[in-house]
Amino acid sequence: MALQTTGSVGLSAEMKTFYDRLLLERTVPVLLYANFGQKRTIPAGTGKIIEFRRFSGLAVATTPLTEGALYTNLKDLTVTAITATPVQYGDAVGFSDVVSTVAFDPLLTETTEILGEQAGETIDEIVRDIVVAGTTVLYASTAVSRVTVGAAMIFSPAEIRRAVLQLKLNRAKKINGFYHAVIHPRTTHDLISSQEWRDAQVYGQTGRVFDGSLGTLYGVKFWESDKATVYVNGGVTATVDVFATMIFGANAYGVVGLSGHNLRTIYKPLGSAGTADPLDQQQTQGWKVMFTAKILNDAFMVRFEHSTSTAAN
Repeated sequence: MALQTTGSVGLSAEMKTFYDRLLLERTVPVLLYANFGQKRTIPAGTGKIIEFRRFSGLAVATTPLTEGALYTNLKDLTVTAITATPVQYGDAVGFSDVVSTVAFDPLLTETTEILGEQAGETIDEIVRDIVVAGTTVLYASTAVSRVTVGAAMIFSPAEIRRAVLQLKLNRAKKINGFYHAVIHPRTTHDLISSQEWRDAQVYGQTGRVFDGSLGTLYGVKFWESDKATVYVNGGVTATVDVFATMIFGANAYGVVGLSGHNLRTIYKPLGSAGTADPLDQQQTQGWKVMFTAKILNDAFMVRFEHSTSTAAN
């Protein structure tokens, strides 16, 4: 008789719901870059390519109208089409029938939590790598390119003001009242050492919602991630690590999923492989998702490149 597990031919509906929810609970806190993208889902049966349509604004109309004359100077709208195609990602782990029998921990629950963290980190890194390739770039201090970033060119409140100015000049709108920035812990170390930062947090506590962010300064809300991009030895004479702080406005980029292919957990119990596993010795648990990200407007985000005071290089 084959070893019976939670649903010998698959998870019961209740258990599947539990594990899917557990996977998402462990995935969502890891997502930072993905949180600030414009969310879109491609409906089932409509292919897997989505088209974003970006409308350009019109120049101001400063010429007075002529009384009684028919207006004929009609303008054409300029539309830019941006397409994106979701791609599948996933991973799985396998364990034997013996592990299921002798393990002290609730194996499927622990595995789901580990897979959830992996899925979250995977999704966020993929989104990060897409948006960090944007073309709106500022460099700390007097640097004019990545290779000219020196060891003392750290991210400071003055640099935040420069980034905010750039976003305002580009007419980037805020997200829930703020621009948002994802920074590396080493960048955090430098930023919170400044008196400007400390004063802003002390005097700005009234009405603050503690949502996991580090705090705000000059209209930017800061979030910390050790996954923030680092260009190792990218600076002066290839001996300085260069850190990329991304600062976003609304609609800078999109995150696209395909209906029916949202993040989910997949469990294949003992005995589900048929003759491929004649002795019911193997079972697997994994996750799968189909999505992508796409830059929609480079002008609505800034990649600020700088060094830090505590980096190894």
